[in-house]
This record gives sequence, C-alpha cells and structure tokens, in this order.
Amino acid sequence: MAAHVKPSGFTLVETMIVVTVIALLAAIVVPSFLRARKRSQATSVKNDLRLIDAAIAQYAMETNKATGDSVDVDDWLDYVKEDSRLASTGQDIFGNDYNDQVVDSLPVVPSQTCNALSDVVDADFWAPYQCETIPRSKHKNRPHGHH
Repeated sequence: MAAHVKPSGFTLVETMIVVTVIALLAAIVVPSFLRARKRSQATSVKNDLRLIDAAIAQYAMETNKATGDSVDVDDWLDYVKEDSRLASTGQDIFGNDYNDQVVDSLPVVPSQTCNALSDVVDADFWAPYQCETIPRSKHKNRPHGHH
C-alpha cells in the first residue's frame, strides 16, 4: 500500500493571498509615511525660521540696525551656524530662498514651501511666522560657509 504523499510548498492561491495582504498593508502605510515625512520637512523649515530670526537679532545688535532696516541675505547668513544647509545656501529644504529680511520683523515661509506643505500643515502650524505673500528681494553675492 502506497501512502499518498502531499507535495510540500505553497499553492498559487495561498501565495496570491499573501501578496494581496502585503499590498493592502503597503497601501495603508505608505501614505502615512509620506505625510510624516512632509510634517518633518515643515518642522525643519520652522526651525530655519527660528535660526534666521536669531541671526537677524544678533546682526542688528552688533551693527546698530534700527527697527525696519533691511538685512541682506549675506549679512544674516554670517550669523547662522557654519556647515549647515541653511548657512551654505540661504535656502529651505526644498531649495526655496529665504531672501532678505527686516529688523524686528519675523522671517516668512517662502510661498512655494507653504504651497508644497499646505496639505499637511495649516497657518496655525507656522505661528508666529507667516507664509510669504509678497516675495522679498535677495542680495546674496558671495558663497557662504567660509567667512
């Protein structure tokens, strides 16, 4: 009497079920991951704004600038920590320029950056900063990171 031996391995149906379950899990997780990534980028931009604000204040104190005076990118970048993306480019994580600033005025989020992140953060997230409505000029003439 020969015993009937069942072949080992997975059937096509079992394999298809596993692939379907993995695809469903990926469909659930990937959008959450992308949203978390954009939130992290927004936080990076907000941190840049804090650094720019502090750099402008330091520059204004050391150069006796008055409220409302313009501060060129070249000038405030000198007060940002060297060897950082911000110090070497004057741009946010998306490559958008922060531009010139004004003494005793908060720096603004570049409008392109606001638009790129509008699906994950609202105006309340940026407080006390605001999204740029009128682009400021940019006076950046020298490479940064080497003062």
